[in-house]
Amino acid sequence: MSKYVLGIESSCDDTGVAIIRDDGTIMANLISSQFEEHLEFGGVVPEIAARAHLDHVDRLIKAAMQQTGLTFSNLSAIAATCGPGLIGGVMVGMMAGKAIAAAHDLPFIAVNHLEAHLLTARLTNEVALPYLCLLVSGGHSQLLIAEDISSYKRIGTTLDDALGEAFDKTAKMMGLPYPGGPYMQKLAEDYISRCAANNIDPQDIVKKYNLPHPLTRHDNMDFSFSGLKTAMRTHIDKIKTDEISIAQAEELAYAFHQAIIGVLNNKLSRAMTYFKAEYATQLETQAPPPAIVLAGGVAANRFIREAMQELAASHNMALIAPPVKLCSDNGAMIAWAGIERLRRGMVDSLDFAARPRWPLDPNAEKRIGAGVKA
Repeated sequence: MSKYVLGIESSCDDTGVAIIRDDGTIMANLISSQFEEHLEFGGVVPEIAARAHLDHVDRLIKAAMQQTGLTFSNLSAIAATCGPGLIGGVMVGMMAGKAIAAAHDLPFIAVNHLEAHLLTARLTNEVALPYLCLLVSGGHSQLLIAEDISSYKRIGTTLDDALGEAFDKTAKMMGLPYPGGPYMQKLAEDYISRCAANNIDPQDIVKKYNLPHPLTRHDNMDFSFSGLKTAMRTHIDKIKTDEISIAQAEELAYAFHQAIIGVLNNKLSRAMTYFKAEYATQLETQAPPPAIVLAGGVAANRFIREAMQELAASHNMALIAPPVKLCSDNGAMIAWAGIERLRRGMVDSLDFAARPRWPLDPNAEKRIGAGVKA
């Protein structure tokens, strides 16, 4: 008999509700964006986000149930993000999930939002464990090895800004709207098109700006993006006018992307070599090639996906990146994480507490400068 799990996501600025069948079929996947609510502030305002989740979560749950034709008695469990994230929003989704579970005597599953991102590859591609993961989002940039459900080994983390944070802050310095990442990608794409039309080598602009590749001379797998962001600030300040021209913005965006890719290539090359050596015995039982999973909101970036695809192939690994619509926060990833945990009997009591911080590898060595992002 099929099992169905309802998932609720509310960790940041998107309210997501989904219902997934245990064979991986997405029965419903509804998202309410808060783009307009936060646009004038140039970033997510936690109090506004929490109130918006409160306004939308019940409506989305009702709509998902109607779309699938299921009743609560047909569900096998309720899964909800319980951290990490903006605590007000997390509380809204978590309490909605607990209320349904209590009212209908259903198991409740507390989902780590980061784990849900990493497990999306098993929903879309049935990736075998263990696998290497690059998690890149607005709040996290980490290299991890998914050994099993709820068992992760962190081998690299950011010492300052997360990659998505670096994208958005740099975009803001350039005068671009929030969220800046998609605008940066579009500008870089336009620059490539301009180069093709005018027979220009895109790498000329990379040499012109000569942006740094932080920490790449260090023999580790940690990231640092604050120095790159500062270098971009320096180039922006050199522009004499009050407003950056379209051509200048395109050049800067492309150069920024290439610097990011240089850093990722360096760190992932180390991580791939480490992973294949340390987990050789486990990988022998898998059909080759071993997988590296690209997860998180920044995984939607076209340039990063293409560069990581090429890098993975050079290391005889397969890059698994979920469809773009499943890279950003969504209820489907929460519901699927719920299914993975339900299969293993990992259910939680209704007194489970929301967690603003919830590291995937609580035993990982602390990194100086990483703070709560470690």
